[in-house]
Amino acid sequence: MSIRYVLVCFFVSCAFMVGGCSSSHYAPSAPVAKGNEHNGYYRVQRGDTLYRIGLRFNQSVGTLVRWNNLPDANSIKVGQLIRVRKPASTASVPSKPKNPPAKPRDRNVPKQSGGGGGQTPNIKLQWPVRGTVISSFNGQTQKGIDIAGVRGMPVKAAASGTVQYAGEELRGYGKLILIKHSNSTITAYAHNETLKVRNGQTVQAGQVIATMGDSGTTGVKLHFEVRVNSQAVNPMRYLPN
Repeated sequence: MSIRYVLVCFFVSCAFMVGGCSSSHYAPSAPVAKGNEHNGYYRVQRGDTLYRIGLRFNQSVGTLVRWNNLPDANSIKVGQLIRVRKPASTASVPSKPKNPPAKPRDRNVPKQSGGGGGQTPNIKLQWPVRGTVISSFNGQTQKGIDIAGVRGMPVKAAASGTVQYAGEELRGYGKLILIKHSNSTITAYAHNETLKVRNGQTVQAGQVIATMGDSGTTGVKLHFEVRVNSQAVNPMRYLPN
């Protein structure tokens, strides 16, 4: 079973990608692999893709490909064992090191109390398109925001990062782009008409990555998500007024 069968479908990751689009016409959130991990490995089940597995275990597609020596992201099949946790170091570790290193603070993911996402990414975003927000984030049935617009309108990267996914295999999202901005943060851009970037491409904030359309939905709009550690957060917190 491969990722070309399906969305890593924001806030990668992952980690921002990926995120779950929702409306009354399609699934409210990204599907996630449901199987269990055993000793750092996961057995591929029917319907799984590397993106789904990455969401389940908070790993990027690229990391899973590297750890499992896969020729590409499509080379998995039902029943295959996939490493989903970082391999343990084989080096011996003294039981009581004299000067244990201090645990580094993750400056990219400060904790924040309150609903709608838990952790807050230390990232500034710009609007991917300019238009009226016609559906707001609620954390349950709506994992992002929907922005109305005109067919063919440029869709821009909300921040600099690396394209983790660009395709249309994930049901309910149409033509989708996932951009990873840090180890924890992914943004998602769904229902595009055309895609202007490819997997693995580095993009800059404000770079045109797609054009607006209605793929996978009814009515021209952009569904935009921010995901932190695979959890959806409210994009409006990070977008300028």
